[in-house]
Amino acid sequence: MTYSQYGEPGTLELSDVPMPTLSPGAVLIRIERASVNPVDWKVMAGGLDGLIEAIFPVIPGWDVAGVVEAVGPDTPEFAPGDRVASYGRTDLIHHGTFAEFVALPATSVAAIPDGVTVEAAAGLPLTGLTALRSLETLGLASGDTLLIHAASGGVGYLAAQLARELGATVIGTASPRNHEKLTALGVTPVAHGEGLVQRVREIAPDGVSAVADFVGGVRGETLALLAEGGRHVSIADPSVEEAGGRWVWVRPDGPRLRTLLEKVAGGALEVEIDRTFALADAAEAFEASRAGTANGKLLIDVTR
Repeated sequence: MTYSQYGEPGTLELSDVPMPTLSPGAVLIRIERASVNPVDWKVMAGGLDGLIEAIFPVIPGWDVAGVVEAVGPDTPEFAPGDRVASYGRTDLIHHGTFAEFVALPATSVAAIPDGVTVEAAAGLPLTGLTALRSLETLGLASGDTLLIHAASGGVGYLAAQLARELGATVIGTASPRNHEKLTALGVTPVAHGEGLVQRVREIAPDGVSAVADFVGGVRGETLALLAEGGRHVSIADPSVEEAGGRWVWVRPDGPRLRTLLEKVAGGALEVEIDRTFALADAAEAFEASRAGTANGKLLIDVTR
């Protein structure tokens, strides 16, 4: 699937493009599943114009799971036939994962352990690595009380699981319909919106030691709830840096992705899947993502 200029999902079209070039240290992946992230349709609308250069036509998508088709020179980490996954963002917006093949640096690729489905592997990279980097940036540890804004979303749900594994107390904002699934993780759910500060104070009267913002527009609430010396990060609001926080950007990282995949294999981390679309229906998948009603990851089955 490609688009030849910034625009709406309806401009996506099924196209034939040349096979990706396989450079030294790179892996050519025959794609089985890709996943949809909000950044994909935001990029398509020009949301990163001026930050990352686009070369048209663009193939969207950064998450991928599949099988190694070939490896470039000096790539001993992988061999044809290996099951692999990757967060495949590169320095250019051009060759994405809504395609039959993608070539990526071996450093951003991870082997999929036995017992992990291709669906879970495809849904994990961007959201999982974002969650992990956010918690690492916070220096989260046992004894912390963490507030997660949008704890039932793609990134928040994984961050909540990772934070609980570290031994942190977690409070998570979510719509009431998602409170039960957060409670099942050991997270204390609270409704977002007006009155949030009061609701969290009822749970943590002295405030929280850390905040992870995965939605944006909540800097005021974050600062009102942080205890003295507290830390905060956001993936959606760069203005947090003006208030002592960190604006976090996920990075491609094969070894860290392997760590997350091993947690999935061991049952310590769950990747929720909402539904799967055929490659030709990628525009419909983008619209479903924009609607914000999915309960889990939206996948693209490139083999259909």
